[in-house]
Amino acid sequence: MSLAVVGTTGAALAAVPVVTLALTAAAVKPPSVSAKGVYLADGESGSQLFGKAADIKRPMASTTKVMTVAVVLDTPRLNLNRTVTVKQAYRDYVVAQHGSTADLRTGDKLSVRQLFYAALLPSGSDAAYALADTFGSGSTVSARTKSFIAKMNQKAASLGMTKSRFDSFDGLSTAGNNYTTPKDLTKLAAYAVKNATFRTVVKTKETTQTAIASNGRTRTYTWYNSNKLLGSYKGIIGIKTGTATASGPCLVFAATRGDRTLIGTILNDAKRYPDAVKLLDYGFKS
Repeated sequence: MSLAVVGTTGAALAAVPVVTLALTAAAVKPPSVSAKGVYLADGESGSQLFGKAADIKRPMASTTKVMTVAVVLDTPRLNLNRTVTVKQAYRDYVVAQHGSTADLRTGDKLSVRQLFYAALLPSGSDAAYALADTFGSGSTVSARTKSFIAKMNQKAASLGMTKSRFDSFDGLSTAGNNYTTPKDLTKLAAYAVKNATFRTVVKTKETTQTAIASNGRTRTYTWYNSNKLLGSYKGIIGIKTGTATASGPCLVFAATRGDRTLIGTILNDAKRYPDAVKLLDYGFKS
């Protein structure tokens, strides 16, 4: 801590100097967090502000869906209003895999934009499946999802995520080859938040959407964001939660205050929310 003495004018005041305290970056103590892996970066420069086992590969659970949406957003001439019909296969998949769901109903027609909300707020694996099936290439559902996952790995490579691999569109890995590092996942998040549509979706606490039901009538969906930082931390703008037995609780997060944006990743941390707050407070003070 440094002391800055501010001089005064006038004889009567000269004997009573005003002392102000200026907190220097060196005086900010790094937080103690229980996460297995952590990375916090400055959103503008990308420089590291905090790291803990930042390059160790770990499962990432549903934070995978950040990549799913990022790949779709990179589609040339993407039409966010394009209609996608929900298939029974999407619902069957969620039941078989015990995945999180947006409770999409078979035969309903939703827009690509609505599927983003369904995939990122309640972390719907059914919505992620719909996106992979729609934007993959091939004559069968299996071929299309496989090609979509290949696109996810291509995007990871282009972003320099050298220690990441995707083998699923939602993080429900059966082979155990769906992993990343805190540093890699933060790179992805920094890329994704540059997209205005992505930012709008992930900072939404809850949304009500209407879709065309299979019977031609209107169905209303209400989805709530699983990210508990929304509404509880000043400046928070998302991004995505993830929880599974292999990965533990995970969180990709970002916040903006003034002209600064901080982006970070927490992998395997039962205290992910209070630890994220510690990290953000530390980052903004640094």
